Amino acid sequence: MSGFPTIQLGEVTTKVGSGSTPRGGEAAYKSTGTPLIRSMNVHFGGFREDGLAYIDDDQAAALRNVEVRARDVLLNITGASIGRVTIAPPHMDGARVNQHVCIIRPDDRLEPSFLRWFLASPHQQRLINSMESGATRQALTKEKILAFEVPLPSLEEQREIVAELEKQFSRLDEAVANLQRVKANLKRYKASVLKAAVEGRLVETEATLARREGRTYETGEQLLQRILEERRRSWKGRGNYANPIPVADIVDSPLPEGWSSSTLESVTDSNRVICYGILMPKDNVDDGVLFVKVRDMRGDSVDLNALHKTSYEIAAKYARASLKTGDILLSIRGTYGRVAVVPPLLDGGNITQDTARIAVSHECNPEFVAVFLRSEDAQRYFKRVARGVAVKGVNIGDVRPMPIPIPPLAEQNRIVAEVDRHLSIIREVEAEVDTNLQRAQALRQSTLAKAFSPVPSNQVET
Repeated sequence: MSGFPTIQLGEVTTKVGSGSTPRGGEAAYKSTGTPLIRSMNVHFGGFREDGLAYIDDDQAAALRNVEVRARDVLLNITGASIGRVTIAPPHMDGARVNQHVCIIRPDDRLEPSFLRWFLASPHQQRLINSMESGATRQALTKEKILAFEVPLPSLEEQREIVAELEKQFSRLDEAVANLQRVKANLKRYKASVLKAAVEGRLVETEATLARREGRTYETGEQLLQRILEERRRSWKGRGNYANPIPVADIVDSPLPEGWSSSTLESVTDSNRVICYGILMPKDNVDDGVLFVKVRDMRGDSVDLNALHKTSYEIAAKYARASLKTGDILLSIRGTYGRVAVVPPLLDGGNITQDTARIAVSHECNPEFVAVFLRSEDAQRYFKRVARGVAVKGVNIGDVRPMPIPIPPLAEQNRIVAEVDRHLSIIREVEAEVDTNLQRAQALRQSTLAKAFSPVPSNQVET
């Protein structure tokens, strides 16, 4: 490796081994005691305290053969996080590890930090991920770890390599931290734009414009009455027409001049009620009807490349939830509160039971309703009405009476255009930030690759 002589890891270690989960599993964990290090604590960027478990003295005694010392190398050896590696910090001296984490303790010929970075290098990570054991999970056995071929330059050279790597990584870490701050600021900026939009502060109100221009205008209250009349007039359902649920609450902020308030149900098509979709869409079929799951809704839109299809027979049973271009989708179970507007490609598609379809009246701008549903006020409402223990969700019965502000239609259109302008800028900046984050990760990998890349034997000096 890199022109240096190599040696099997087992020849330069005094300890290699993993532990086990205490009897009783996670139920046996304590709030204090001896720390038990798990795979969630081991990351390439360093040791993480999040999720650190604790065990009592008896459990710790049973795991005394895997007692951690400060500066031990910790390597994840199973599952999706296989290969993640870090150094045990000083305050973890005396901790234990479970069966998913392996302690590697180098002897005095091998610097722990040098070994850590070698194990994190692209070549060694590819090797680790190619070593699969077990019927259902990736796993690294002790024998495989002991057989790793490790470069062994002098201690002075090892320390020089580590010092250079950590100097470069420190600069990268600072750059990444700055980029993450930009992302956080963009998220706050987006929230402030949405908040201003639904509180009448993003664009000049229709009332102000009309007064300055010396004209009349249709108020939000007049628009609402027109929508309600259209709902009744277009009713084609069975039985008598049922009026939508009246507003039982007010929006959190005072309404601007010319605005009104109502319920979400009041601004929907009376023949296409707010509802959820398919209970069991079953397996993906080649020829069928596209349907949207919660995880398909990302970044305020539907990820069309991720969609599955259900059979025409199943979709027909849930025709009430059939989609039309411009409908609004709202996730109501699990990660509730996600919002997307149905694009033309999904016309005729469907949704699952974890998503609500909201068919906004053609007298109202559906994009404005979507803006409101993404706003802080709406998200706070969802959090307030969400129910459940293991998996929380929002009932359709709580979506329909949700209070919503109603600006004049002309103002809705201006708000939507201005929100879109702001969000377009945000998306552009986010894309640039994500590109630079990917570059930082690629640079980290190329730096490690350069330090530990295998050298053909005919190029190694003798």
